[in-house]
Amino acid sequence: MSDPALTVCGWSVAGAAGLAAALMRRAASASRERVARASHELRGPLTAARLGVELGSRTGELSPDRLRAIELELERAALALEDLLHAPQRDLVTGTRAPSNRQPVEIRPLLRDLVRAWEPAAAAGGVEVRLRWFGEDGFVAGERIRLAQAIGNLLANAIEHGGDTVEVRGTVADCRVRVEVADDGPGLPAPVSELTARPRNGRGVRGRGLAIASAIATAHGGRVAAAPSDRGARVVLDLPASAPEFGLRRPTA
Repeated sequence: MSDPALTVCGWSVAGAAGLAAALMRRAASASRERVARASHELRGPLTAARLGVELGSRTGELSPDRLRAIELELERAALALEDLLHAPQRDLVTGTRAPSNRQPVEIRPLLRDLVRAWEPAAAAGGVEVRLRWFGEDGFVAGERIRLAQAIGNLLANAIEHGGDTVEVRGTVADCRVRVEVADDGPGLPAPVSELTARPRNGRGVRGRGLAIASAIATAHGGRVAAAPSDRGARVVLDLPASAPEFGLRRPTA
C-alpha cells in the first residue's frame, strides 16, 4: 500500500510541474507574439516607405509632403523595434502602454500624411484612397506616432482586405475626435472584439492590426469599433478631444 503522504506529495509535484509547463508555454507564446507583432509593424511601414520612394523617384515628385509621409512610416518602423526591445515592460501582446509624454496631436494633418504615405501601396493593389474631413480641426492629447500606428493599421487593413475604394473620414463632435476607415469590400469576417482577441489567444494573424489599434485607442482613453455599413467594412477610432493648449475639452453641463 502506498503512503498517503507520498501520494499527496506526488500529486503536488505533478501539479506544480504542469503549472510550470503551462506558464512556460504561455511565456513562449507571448514571446512569439511580440516578434510577430514587431514583424507586422515593420513590414507595413517599410513597404509603404519603399513604394513611396519608388514612386517619387519614378515621377520626380519627392515633394516635402511626400518626404514627410515617408518619414512618418520610418518612425513607425523604428517604434516597432523599440517595442520589441522593451516588450517585458509593456503589454505582452500589443507592446503598448499609456502615453508617457502627452502632446496635443492635430488629427487632420496626421490623416493627410498617412493617406499620402499609403497611396503608393494602395495604387499598387488597384485601390483608391480618399480623405474627407468634416468641421473644425480636432486635437487629441497623446503620442503622435502611436496614433499614426493605430490609424495606419486600420488603413492598411482596409487596403489589403477591402475592395476598390477606401475612404478615411474625420470629424469632431461632442468633445470626441472620430476617425472612420470605410471600404467597399466583403466586410469584417467577425466582430471587432473577436478579431482583436485572436492574436492574444494565438489563433492566427488576422486581427493583429485591429488588436494593435484597439490597444492604442484604449491607452488614449478611446476605443475601436465597427459601425453599420451598407457595404464593406466601416471601422471607427473614437478618441477624447483635447484643446491645442493641452487642456481637455469637457462637455458643458
